[in-house]
Amino acid sequence: MRRRTLLTGGLAALGAAGVAAATRSVAGSGPVITIGSKEFTESWVMAEMYSQLLTARGFRVDLKLNVGSANLVDRAIRSGQIDLYPEYTGVILQTFALPKHLPKTAGATYLAAKKFEETRGLTLLKATPFQNRNAVAVRTSDARKHGLKTIADLNKLGKISYAEYPDNITGPLGYDAIVKAYGLKQMSVRPLNIGLQYPALKNGDVDAADVFTTDPQLRRYDFTILDDDQAVFGFQNVAPVLSRSLVEQHGQRLTRPLDEIDALLTDGAMQALNEAASIMRLSPANVADRFLRANKLI
Repeated sequence: MRRRTLLTGGLAALGAAGVAAATRSVAGSGPVITIGSKEFTESWVMAEMYSQLLTARGFRVDLKLNVGSANLVDRAIRSGQIDLYPEYTGVILQTFALPKHLPKTAGATYLAAKKFEETRGLTLLKATPFQNRNAVAVRTSDARKHGLKTIADLNKLGKISYAEYPDNITGPLGYDAIVKAYGLKQMSVRPLNIGLQYPALKNGDVDAADVFTTDPQLRRYDFTILDDDQAVFGFQNVAPVLSRSLVEQHGQRLTRPLDEIDALLTDGAMQALNEAASIMRLSPANVADRFLRANKLI
């Protein structure tokens, strides 16, 4: 197993740059692969890594960042406008497959998502170790003091406040859902826009908060993520979505480099990549290049 190397302060030497061009062609001499991304930092960085490594392995790459939402990028790959893009396994089920009951493990979620995509002429490659999903965070000092390990353990605290972004209070992954699933009758909600929950939790303005597991802020604060043992938040590993015919055409020459990248993407690695791009303001292309070189992939 390859030992993954995180991004460090050395990234600062790359300098600040703009976020992402809509389309960029990368020189090469082999078959042309069109890679797409969704409309946020994490997707840009992953698409850049796919693009740069495939270029290094002899493909010509047409990189189309910011294709759009899950629905738009799905439409793009099904219409042949792009050949592959990184997607979250849970999103595939929750947005497109719409099963009556969601799987209870990450592995089962991946298999169900792959099975669904294969009914449409697509498939998934191997999934990342990291997941970008909603989670409940508390201060580590409180977790140690009160023995907080699962979301249900918040009941030990009595009356508490919970930071939730407004659009998610009544959603299937939000405040109402975890109150119902875990019987948190004494937990009140404090609506806060995304990003503001971190200083609020740090400063003691709230007792717990809805966070995203690859947010770079989790590297900067001493928080503990509580176990979602009822799987309210589902599972959101990332896997490349691509056509089955593309896999048959290029085989391991195409799939192996993508698998090599995704195997390195732990929660900590993805937090560092997101931090470099969204907080240090380095371009996704520079962030991807640094990570690939640090891990001796290019």
